[in-house]
Parts: sequence; C-alpha cells; structure tokens
Amino acid sequence: MSNSPFSLQGKVALVCGLANRESIAFGCAQALHQAGARVVVTHMPGAERFVQDLTGDLGDAELMPCDVQDDAQLAALFAHIASQYERLDVVVHSIAYAPPEDLRGRLVDASRGGFLMAMDISCHSFLRMARLAEPLMPTGGTLLNMSYLGAERVVENYALMGPVKAALESMTRYMAAELGPQGIRVHAVSPGPIRTRASSGLKDFDTLADTSEARAPLRRLATVQDVGNAAVYLASSAGAATTGSVHYIDAGDNILY
Repeated sequence: MSNSPFSLQGKVALVCGLANRESIAFGCAQALHQAGARVVVTHMPGAERFVQDLTGDLGDAELMPCDVQDDAQLAALFAHIASQYERLDVVVHSIAYAPPEDLRGRLVDASRGGFLMAMDISCHSFLRMARLAEPLMPTGGTLLNMSYLGAERVVENYALMGPVKAALESMTRYMAAELGPQGIRVHAVSPGPIRTRASSGLKDFDTLADTSEARAPLRRLATVQDVGNAAVYLASSAGAATTGSVHYIDAGDNILY
C-alpha cells in the first residue's frame, strides 16, 4: 500500500466532528486510517460516551474534545498536534450547526443570532482551523470541508444552511488560491443526503433522502464510507493536481434538475 498513490502512510490527519458511527467524520477517519494515516479525531465536549467505543475501528485514533467556538480549545488542539506529531498533513472539517428554530423555518425569518452562529460554526471555523494548520504544513497538505448541493441550488427545507454552505464553497476557492503556492490544497466535498444525526435536524429529511435515492443515476444514496474514500483520494498524491474544487459524492444526483 505504501507504493500506492492512494497511500497516506506516515501522514497525520485531523478529523473534526465525530458524533457516532453514522457520522461522516467516522467514515473519513476510518478511511484515512485504512490508507495508513495516523488519525486524531475531535468530538464535542460531553459526547465521549457516544464515541469512545469507536477508536478500535479507527486504529486506536486519539480522541480529543473540541468546541470550535472556543478559541482556547481550538488552539490547544493544534498545539497538542504540534507537540505530539510535529506535523499535520490532512484536516477534515465535518462540522455544521444552526439553531433548530432557525433551521426549520424560512430563510427570511432567520434570526440574526442564528444566522451568525450557523456561519461561525459551519463556515468560519474552517478558516480558523486552516490558519492554525498552516504552520504545521511546511511542505504542503490538504484541507477538506463538507458541503451540500443546497449551496448552489434551492433545496426544499434546507433554507438557512444553503447560504452558509455557499459561503463555505466560495471560501474554499479563495483559500485554495491563497494557500496553493505553499502546496496546501483545499477542497469541498459535497455528499448527497446521508442519514446522520445532523441530517435528522432538517425538516422532512426522510422525504429528501427517498427522493434522491429514487432519482439518482446510480439509484442509491452515498454512504459515509463513500465520503471517506473520496477524502483519501483528495488527500493522497493521487489527487496532487487538484485544488479548489467541489467534489460531489451523491450517486450522480447533482447532474439532475
């Protein structure tokens, strides 16, 4: 595997946003580990009981609590990685949140506080991570975030998160341009509907998922393992000539209107 262009042997990866076995962060952490990377995984403080039994499937990955709205916790996370590993090759940002009352209503009715919170957690925290990761990537690296088709197209009931994900995708392109000369590549990964704890917060999500599954060219939904495999490609030398892109992992649903 070490001679494969998809190998991540000797690399260090940080995956943020682990909630449970069904979370996209789990699929990414597992795939990165299987490709040879040493993995550090974060979860929300207080969620240890939901994730502590998952480390066996992640190569005994190091689990750390981190609330991305707490600058001290975020700084401590990257300081620990610098001290323990002296480098960082891959960052996967799989974090999104909006207050339920704003997420389930109309976009025009979203509160200022809810909008700002959604942008801060789901979007700006990726910038903060990139800034902290940059010194640990002197010879290059890969930064990945998770988007959704609602960033570029109106998806019923996605409302507030549509503009937030659109900002995240635009930010991905600007960051790719700024960090590219240093060999740091930046991508957005756009999975189709996946039944995770986060997706359950969307109004009528099951209807959205069923519709996508029925109409997608491959007639199925993507899995967290599919997303993880895409993360391996993007982070490995196989994806060395790519940056600034949105990669759809949705069984082809994005090509349909």
